[in-house]
Amino acid sequence: MNDTFKFLRRLLSLEAPLVLLCLVSANLYAQAMSVSLNGASEVPPVTTSAAGSGQITVLPDHTVSGSIKISGFEPTMAHIHEAAAGQNGPPIIPLKKTGSDSFAVPPDAKLTDAQYTSYLYGKLYVNVHSAQHPNGEIRAQLLSKEPSTTPMRPGY
Repeated sequence: MNDTFKFLRRLLSLEAPLVLLCLVSANLYAQAMSVSLNGASEVPPVTTSAAGSGQITVLPDHTVSGSIKISGFEPTMAHIHEAAAGQNGPPIIPLKKTGSDSFAVPPDAKLTDAQYTSYLYGKLYVNVHSAQHPNGEIRAQLLSKEPSTTPMRPGY
């Protein structure tokens, strides 16, 4: 009985630090970022007093979450688009309007492998549209905090 107790105690003393390390490691790879949306980032640039801010998270399993809050205009819709800074691209994730001044990423949002690679290279952005600027009034590029500067291609 004493040997069993010693074995369990030793096992738990080794397991606890390992579990803690796994939890910390998982958080290191959460790609959470603060975003600051403005008209100057639009293509072409928009002169506006409108602004927005929020937090978007992209996880290594390609799931996306987060929300943005805007001010200074009446938004009509918001999306995450795929394109580099200085370019316009197609919407890939429509954001859900959660209030007159806020939008959220839907709970089931997930990037494809190609879209995740675009994200790692800084080729995704958040865009909020208005009646005055139907192509977008404010925008912010989503910049990965990936530890590596050379993302691995899916399948490698």
